[in-house]
Parts: sequence; C-alpha cells; structure tokens
Amino acid sequence: MQKYRLLGKKGEGTFSEVLKCQNIKDGQYYACKKMKQHYDSIEHVNNLREIQAMRRLSPHANILELKEVIYEKKSGTLALICELMDMNIYELIRGRRHYLPEPKIKSYMYQLLKSVDHMHRNGIFHRDVKPENILIKDDVLKLADFGSCRSVYSKPPYTEYISTRWYRAPECLLTDGYYSYKMDLWSVGCVIFEVMSLHPLFPGSNEVDQIAKIHDIMGTPDNTILNKLKNRNRGMNFNFPQKKGTGIERLLTHASKECIDLIYQLCQYDPDERISAKQALRHQYYKDLRDAEKRAQAMSKLPVKVEETNKDRPSSANTETSKPLIPKDIALRHVHRRRRRQKKYSDLENVQHNSIFPKVSQAATLHSSTFPSASFPTTFPKLHSNHHMLPSIANSHYGKHHHNHHHHHHKKATNYDTHTKNMYGHYQLPSIDRGKGGF
Repeated sequence: MQKYRLLGKKGEGTFSEVLKCQNIKDGQYYACKKMKQHYDSIEHVNNLREIQAMRRLSPHANILELKEVIYEKKSGTLALICELMDMNIYELIRGRRHYLPEPKIKSYMYQLLKSVDHMHRNGIFHRDVKPENILIKDDVLKLADFGSCRSVYSKPPYTEYISTRWYRAPECLLTDGYYSYKMDLWSVGCVIFEVMSLHPLFPGSNEVDQIAKIHDIMGTPDNTILNKLKNRNRGMNFNFPQKKGTGIERLLTHASKECIDLIYQLCQYDPDERISAKQALRHQYYKDLRDAEKRAQAMSKLPVKVEETNKDRPSSANTETSKPLIPKDIALRHVHRRRRRQKKYSDLENVQHNSIFPKVSQAATLHSSTFPSASFPTTFPKLHSNHHMLPSIANSHYGKHHHNHHHHHHKKATNYDTHTKNMYGHYQLPSIDRGKGGF
C-alpha cells in the first residue's frame, strides 16, 4: 500500500470499506476496497470468488476492472485496487423529481445486459444485481461487487442468503436455495423499472410481504408454476390468494411499449420462461442501439482510400518530375534483403536434410501448436506475494472454501438490515429499509 496515498472513505459495507486513493508514481486515482477480514495465506486469497471472478471476466467494457490485489502476509490484510467510477445507479436516481431521458436509460440498461451476458457466458452468475452495485462514469456503465457470485456449474441447493430482498426472484424466495443464473435477469428487470420510475418495483418489508407485492403487480401465478417451486420449498404456506395483478403499465405510463414488454419478459415468474441476457439484448427495444453498433463496426472495417491518402501527391501524368512512391534505393535494399533471406532458408534446408532429426511437416506443426478455443486470458492484474495460477472458478475447489469466506451470507450469522454492502456509495440510506436481509 506504500504505492498509494489514501484520500478518504467513499463508503462502508458489512465486509469491507471503500477508500479513494491515488497512485503516488503516476497520480492516477483508484478505488481501494479494503477487506475487514484477515487472511492467513495467499492460497486463501487466491480462492476468493470475488478475485477469481473479476480476473476471469476482465477485460470487458461493462465489468469493473481489478487493477491490483495487495495482500500483506504479516498483517493478513487484503485490498483490491479497482478503477474509480463517478457514482452508482442508486445515487443517480436518489431524490430525483424528474424522469431521466429514456434514451439514456436504454443505453445504461443495454450495457448492464451486456455485462450480465458476458458474465453468464463465462460461467458466473452475480446473485446481487441491484442499483448500488451498478456503477457509471461518463455514460459508461460497469457491474461491480462480485462477492456473492457463484459458478453456473455449481449445484443447488445454495445455503446462504443472497440478493437484496427487493431484487430477489420468486425461486429464491419460495425454495430452499434452488435457483440458477436466471435470478440475475429478474433483478435486471427490477432495476430497469426502478431507473425508469425512480421507485423500486417490489419493496417488500419481509419475505412474505415481498411475495405479496410481486403478486399484487404481476398476479398470482398458475398452480403448475407454483407446484414446481412447492416441491422445493422450506415449509412456506403456498395457499396464496388469487390476484389478477395491476400490471406494470399503470406504474410506467411514460415508458414505451417495448420497454414494458422487456421488463415483463425479464420478470417472468417461472425461471424457465424468463429470457436470458442474450435474448434480452436481441429484444425489439434495443433495435436502434444494435443498428448503431453495426454501422460503427462497418465504418471501422472500411479500408483507407488510396485516392485520399495520395491526393496531395502530384500525378506522373501531370509532371515529369514526380517521384515514385518508393525511392529507388529503398526498393533495391528490399530486393537484396529478400535474396539474403532466400539463401538463408535454402542453407537451413540443407542442414535439416543432413540432420538426425526428421523434418517436421507443416500439417504436424499446425496440429501441435493449436490450442482449444477456450484459452486462458493473456493478462492478469498483479498480485503482491508469491502466488500461483488460480484454480478455475468452476472446478472442484470452487466450493471447498465456501463456508470460510468472509463474504458469504449465512442465515444465522448475517443481519442485512443493519448494513449496506455497497461498492462506492457515500450516501446515507433513507429511513425505509432498502430491502436488505432475510425474513
């Protein structure tokens, strides 16, 4: 940490505090997430899901970048140095009297879905997507705080409490830990509504009230859907009163039909019917953004026109004094270099012919040098200490240290109503509970 000058606290959560810091050497500003728990070994640090996830997902335009991991063995302290963002989405909408322009919201939520799609494609689901964990700077959005993430290949049931209550999917509320990556999409639907309306969609005061609020708006689901969840429930009474539901349209009168349809598809009660992030990105609502991206990609691939490059160069037809594009001495130099290279290769072939090792065919060389498409990333953030290659987030080691991790949310050990786990928030929460915690 001697490399950084600490400039003050940005926020504090249950398991960490976030400080603004400055690199003394280059003057760049960063966010320092200092963990409250102490760690006894570098192996313990390497097995943290948050670090594994951020390394696997980097680099991506919409994932918070982990710059450096600093572990001091003597004190057991751990700090994550991340890029510094301006604010989170909750700070953007807090206390606002007028709606944000829908094109701006559309751009932000398109970027959010891109981050979720990238995450799911790489075998990770977040489990705590909410406005406080979505950061923005200069109209760029980045998903942060991977302390609760899991591998999409890990098997339920999951024992710990996850996801802030207001953004918790029905399968998380009604089953004993039987949920999947689809829970992230429900949370995204809730976030889109909240940014559009400036109010949370389902602000339940406890888990029973949370389900009631979902039914008030979305309606009581069909018995076939409830029976799927009932088989994996934890003793909750499933005799819900039949409600038609007021619908989202009445709460978002200023939103476009495509936006409302997207929220409905993301907030499907049955996770099997809920769309994926990839499907959401292809929704009609985002057609104009997709078209703009295609045009930008097409423009970037256009070759530079020769006429434009040489427009100031005099034409040989117009003047006798015009010079060739490549001077004569440089052209001769290229010819001599090519001849030397050809001689070198012919000499090498003669040596190989006389060698005791057989000459390797081109086909064999290609075969031996080809790697699988799912290769390791070429660069990783620096880790201060004697470290080794991290295990895969999806391998058998993934869950072994699960119960020892500081950031896992256990039913008995954690009271979410007293703290806010927030990456960069420097605000005071309103008096109403922001949906933290369990029952």
